[in-house]
Amino acid sequence: MLKKNIGLLVACVALATLPVTATVAQAPAPPANPAPIMPPMLPPSHVVNLMSEEGVSAFNAHWKNMDVRIVEAPPREGAGPKWPSSYDIQPHAGTKGFDDSSWPMIEAKSLGDRRGGGRLFMTWYRTHLTIPEKAGDFDTNGAVAVLSFTVDDYAEAWVNGAMPRRAGRPSPATIQGFNMPNRVVLSESVKPGDTFEIAILGINGPISLAPENPVFFREAKIEFYR
Repeated sequence: MLKKNIGLLVACVALATLPVTATVAQAPAPPANPAPIMPPMLPPSHVVNLMSEEGVSAFNAHWKNMDVRIVEAPPREGAGPKWPSSYDIQPHAGTKGFDDSSWPMIEAKSLGDRRGGGRLFMTWYRTHLTIPEKAGDFDTNGAVAVLSFTVDDYAEAWVNGAMPRRAGRPSPATIQGFNMPNRVVLSESVKPGDTFEIAILGINGPISLAPENPVFFREAKIEFYR
């Protein structure tokens, strides 16, 4: 009987030392940024100009615009007493489902309008694109769709609430260079009715120079590839 009780006690102690993981709920990991997809380098099969009313109408779209405000914010965790605060931008208009209902609507051609007082200036442009069955006489079904645009001077792009990117890899949705085009793959095989929520942040630059320049689009288009 004594041996039986000792054996039972040893078994209980062994069980007690096992890590208790099954009953502890793990916090869900934050969603990963989508990996960037490199756009085709061939000439496109069809192009739609998003700086024309005809072009945006093809996608049942319109543009909206709002300037960025730079605001004071709390510091990062562990920043230390040397940095009691930080700076943030408002709004964060790249988030999925962002409410831009109060933003002014702008004509497609006014993407080329010069905006801002210069120096440290940023402004948002937003639109929702719905892929048509045909763009002109081009059948869109199954085509690669690329959002291609150039902002004077820099730009970042968000698609459906995400900025596709990876550290150390070419990421077309991030700043590409001084007056360089961003070419962001929306889908490698679109279907009529697919929707894309687009947010583009235009940035004056070079940032360290803070020049007395405006921000404006040099071009904005959808490229289709077969």
